[in-house]
Amino acid sequence: MNWSALPDLAAVGLLTGAFASVAKRNQTNNSDGWLIGWLMIALHFAASLFQNLPGAAGEWAQLISMVALGWSGILFMWASVPYRRRQASSRWLLFGLLATNTLYFSLLEFAAPTNWALVPAAALFGLVPLTITLVAIRKVNHALRWVILSLFVSLSVFLLVVQYRPNIGPDLALNGVLFTVYFGCCIHFWFAYRRSSAGSVVTTFGFLAWASVFVVGEVIYYKFPAVHVEAEVWNLPKYLVAVGMILLLLEDQLEHNRHLALHDHLTGLPNRRLYQDRLANALERARRSESHAALLVVDLDGFKMVNDTFGHHVGDLVLQRVGELFSARVRRSDTVARTGGDEFTIILEEPTSPAAAKHVAMSLMHLLDQPLMIGEHTIHVGASVGIAIFPEDARDMESLCIAADLRMYNIKHGATEDKPASQLPVKGPYPTLQQGMQAGLQVAD
Repeated sequence: MNWSALPDLAAVGLLTGAFASVAKRNQTNNSDGWLIGWLMIALHFAASLFQNLPGAAGEWAQLISMVALGWSGILFMWASVPYRRRQASSRWLLFGLLATNTLYFSLLEFAAPTNWALVPAAALFGLVPLTITLVAIRKVNHALRWVILSLFVSLSVFLLVVQYRPNIGPDLALNGVLFTVYFGCCIHFWFAYRRSSAGSVVTTFGFLAWASVFVVGEVIYYKFPAVHVEAEVWNLPKYLVAVGMILLLLEDQLEHNRHLALHDHLTGLPNRRLYQDRLANALERARRSESHAALLVVDLDGFKMVNDTFGHHVGDLVLQRVGELFSARVRRSDTVARTGGDEFTIILEEPTSPAAAKHVAMSLMHLLDQPLMIGEHTIHVGASVGIAIFPEDARDMESLCIAADLRMYNIKHGATEDKPASQLPVKGPYPTLQQGMQAGLQVAD
């Protein structure tokens, strides 16, 4: 028994348990693949306990240990591919690399060092990614796919050159495969987490150090045989990566909580808290530049009937669709927020004008002129829109909100099916809504 692997197995087991606990509370697109990868690392250390046994038992333990180590790196890579859930080619590449890894390591362990089967097995490391990339090139033409293809084609060339060298060939081949896999992990994490956070830096650097172990260890073993490095030193990058991944999950959870605190859970739009903050900033910028800002308050007409007729689930889908339509209509610098049950608020920042605000308001109403297809249902909703312009209508945030709300309610409560809102009399110097709207004061559906 190789009892020196027991402390590493215990440490990895504890880290895997901690990782699973964090991942359970913060499910992400990556966490499941990462967790399976760490289970493979635990299997790698568990098999290492038995690799010194004599005969076939030791050989099989050695094979399981090597295959599990290779599989973990491939799983880490696959879990970080940004398009893997959308493209079947990503899954085929995963299965192809797992199978090639298993085949090649099996030949290294059980076949003779001069076995001819090593040649096609080594070639598969490059042929499998090349074939899948060319077949799926119309659907996936991502730079990451080409980088990984280049990496594994280079591995095939390396294996064909070194694998038959006397004495050192199998070791060079084994470490070449593992270096490629974990250097690929480093590249994938650099692509997926290009941010200056502790989790991103620690994980990316950890994978780079992990890959370097297979090069540095080989150099020390053959060039400096008198130098002895404890096995625990070579395993430090594994723990570094584990800590980095846990940090990534915690960072994602904090970012998710921050997003939930400032956004509506149903539509994903800014909520009232974020809306008020953005409105205050917009008014301050308009005040400094002596320009305009516009506030549009939109209330859906007949939304209660939608809930009563089709149910709240359909009503939620209507709100989501309206949010999408409104967001697509305004500029990226503007803000569409959900500030009530069926109320949306739009902040139009500079450059804007009363005429531009009227145009946006009319276009928002026209968006809802057409019925919404929600599943099998055809939904008809309208909108009442109140406009307030800074600084003409108000010079502070509270007064501007009150002005826009009053104009919206003045229109909404007078609208009927027999008398469209555009023909209603309104308060103020304008006898009809149409004239008031032309002045930039009132809009309705």
